[in-house]
Amino acid sequence: MAYVTSNRTISNGMGLGARLTEIGKDIVAAWRAHRVYRETLTELQALSTRELADLGLNASMLRSIALEAAYGKRG
Repeated sequence: MAYVTSNRTISNGMGLGARLTEIGKDIVAAWRAHRVYRETLTELQALSTRELADLGLNASMLRSIALEAAYGKRG
């Protein structure tokens, strides 16, 4: 009978505490970006069609504008 064992570890020189701290920072950054998205979208949706037109926008653009405000240009 054949057995295969593997004891792989992935480490970039950081201890567990440091890695968990980095994960925590990433979670906080993601939460803050989502909050910016949510607040931006809410504020844009509160504008009337006339106000949007004055800004050169229409309702179909609001989500992409909020995404760009929160996460930057993609692509």
